Amino acid sequence: MTSTRQTRHIPYRLLSPARRTTSVVFASPHSGRDYPADFVRSAEIDAKALRSSEDAFVDELFAPAPACGAPLLAAVAPRAYVDLNRAPDELDPALIDGIGHGGHNPRVASGLGVIPRVVSAGRVIRQGKISRAEAEARITRWWRPYHRRLQALLDEAHHDFGEAILIDCHSMPHDVIGTGRPAIAGAAEGGGLVQAPRRPDIVLGDRFGATASAEVVERITAAFEGAGLVVAHNAPFAGAYVVRHYGRPSRGQHAVQIEIDRSLYMDERRVERRADFNAFRDLMAGVIAEVAEIGRPGAPAVAAE
Repeated sequence: MTSTRQTRHIPYRLLSPARRTTSVVFASPHSGRDYPADFVRSAEIDAKALRSSEDAFVDELFAPAPACGAPLLAAVAPRAYVDLNRAPDELDPALIDGIGHGGHNPRVASGLGVIPRVVSAGRVIRQGKISRAEAEARITRWWRPYHRRLQALLDEAHHDFGEAILIDCHSMPHDVIGTGRPAIAGAAEGGGLVQAPRRPDIVLGDRFGATASAEVVERITAAFEGAGLVVAHNAPFAGAYVVRHYGRPSRGQHAVQIEIDRSLYMDERRVERRADFNAFRDLMAGVIAEVAEIGRPGAPAVAAE
């Protein structure tokens, strides 16, 4: 966790390849960990609780992207401070002064609007409200520059390659996904046990086919499965604001959300890298290279839907 002064303003980190050779763009909106000092002081919870909302180290896992000819855009501001995977008008009246109650929005109602009221497990970040001016300042200083740059990267991909493929990179708590059905005695030939399906390591979200072509999703799935990882689709994560906003497969702009089981590479309780973190990062480098190939000139064309 890094604490920064409010006067410092770096709205995102962009890792660019020496030359873009693929239409794929990688982005990590929840890996930011520069916590403003006044925000930390005002919090009711400790630093580890604040960090429970982070996709900790996801930007490091996807850092090989530039070597594959693809840019990586990464958040700087932490999710607990401003959520780049929410719409800018998802403002929480229970947290922000002067916001009226509009139509029901389950994300806002649960405290997970663009300015979050809670972190994981519903733990309240602070007591009382913040001003609307403070909320708008966070959006202006962090949310808008990130999304302007992301749109520019997609526009550049369209210009150079005739299409754009956005990979929205996230992590998920290990316990968020169950292990599936229990083994059933006697169901297998000879009366043995039928093994329950393995817990998914990866969940791909495309809003049930709305934000990316089936071919793009199939090829991303194959990249992860080729690395020995178990992949599920759209449950429990179908994709949020980023893929919903940017995914336009009929226009040659595809967006897929990737959720990686945190237990594969980190100690969730301590928010620390596992001892074998580098080995998993190396495995991910192979996956990233395969995904980048999807948008490479000369690769089989991705059909618009």
